[in-house]
Amino acid sequence: MGWARRKLADVTPVQSERARRLLCRLQDSIRDRLPTARGRAMSKVAAVTAADTIYAVDKVSEHAVLAWMRKNWPRGWPVELVMEGLDDGTTFPRGTPVADTKFKLILDPIDGTRAIMHDKRSAWSLAGLAPQRGTKTNLADIFVAAMTELPTSKAGYADQFSAVRGKGVVAARIDLRTGRRTKLTVRPSRAKNVEHGFASFAKFFPEGKAWLAGIEEELWRRTTKPVGAGGRAVFDDQYPSSGGQLYELLVGHDRFIADLRPQAFARLGLKSALACHPYDICTALIAREAGCLIERPDGRPLDAPLDTTTPVAWVGYANAALHHLIRPVLGRLLKST
Repeated sequence: MGWARRKLADVTPVQSERARRLLCRLQDSIRDRLPTARGRAMSKVAAVTAADTIYAVDKVSEHAVLAWMRKNWPRGWPVELVMEGLDDGTTFPRGTPVADTKFKLILDPIDGTRAIMHDKRSAWSLAGLAPQRGTKTNLADIFVAAMTELPTSKAGYADQFSAVRGKGVVAARIDLRTGRRTKLTVRPSRAKNVEHGFASFAKFFPEGKAWLAGIEEELWRRTTKPVGAGGRAVFDDQYPSSGGQLYELLVGHDRFIADLRPQAFARLGLKSALACHPYDICTALIAREAGCLIERPDGRPLDAPLDTTTPVAWVGYANAALHHLIRPVLGRLLKST
């Protein structure tokens, strides 16, 4: 980590702010390309990789990213680009040896593909920038991040969040007709419990769902009080996008989110790529800058390598009070199952 800190120390506050703006501009270009792709067969499977299924809409965003990077990324900031669908060692300026790059940029151009390709719910474009440490570069190294809403066709606005480590969150709501930006308030929930609020476990697919639901049910039995006829008033919202889940924490809609799919698959002996990967959770920095706690289920920091295949289990708490209430109980449950 000492080497990474020395490299990061070489980046001035002005340069960090420039990097934040660059990531936002990149995501603006991806968002602006989507309307032209809606008339195509967006839901057609284009490829199946070790990381995920790639749909036609993903290929549109891939072309947009590569074109933008070639035209706009500063030549004095050689960078390795990590993105699903790309070969290892893709760098800008093109042809730069990875060993000579200063940064590693991890991207998920469209997180929530399955929702947006059916025009069902917003997807999110995610990006995180870290000092280059080769294969040792991990999620904890990210010092600039941005996430931009990719809205459905009927939406008139799109939200964008970005952050430089230690500088708080920059948030804006963009009028898609005029491009005008207005400041957006970031206010995670201050509730001290999850009762009468949204708190969810990611269980989008049949695999592992029963195990995950069992952990979820027992957690709420131990941490909430029954209401009415004895039920628990905890509401579940399945947003099939890690970026979307972080958004719900950022704006105060959700109080707690857990994605334990890698643990469920491991416990059940299942081989599945249908889990969160580092590119899905590369904007955790933004939620932390807003006051949320984003960590591994055991309470340790997220430290997965910046690649496209490592499964990542993570938990998000809107505030410290919820962390204090839930974290010890969840830890005991995971150890006992």
